[in-house]
Amino acid sequence: MAKDRWRGARPRRMRSTSGFEVDFVIGDHTAVGVKAKESVSPQDLKSLRALAEEKKLKRYLCVCLEPRTRKTEGIVILPFKKFLEALWNGEYR
Repeated sequence: MAKDRWRGARPRRMRSTSGFEVDFVIGDHTAVGVKAKESVSPQDLKSLRALAEEKKLKRYLCVCLEPRTRKTEGIVILPFKKFLEALWNGEYR
């Protein structure tokens, strides 16, 4: 059963027209940047921000070590454990 959950869900990279790249894209709707930091700065979000400005995808996530979820400039900054739970529960299909 778990194998079927991921069928066709291959992550890929995406680059903005200005050359910024995110770590991976889920489906054709969610860009994900990963930061091994407990405090994400605006500078850390520049790749996600560049893609968000192009409005090519539905959702923009920064997965990190911060303790709480927050949102800035349309980008959701998300603790990695919450991201993994949501991913496993199929929320990013």
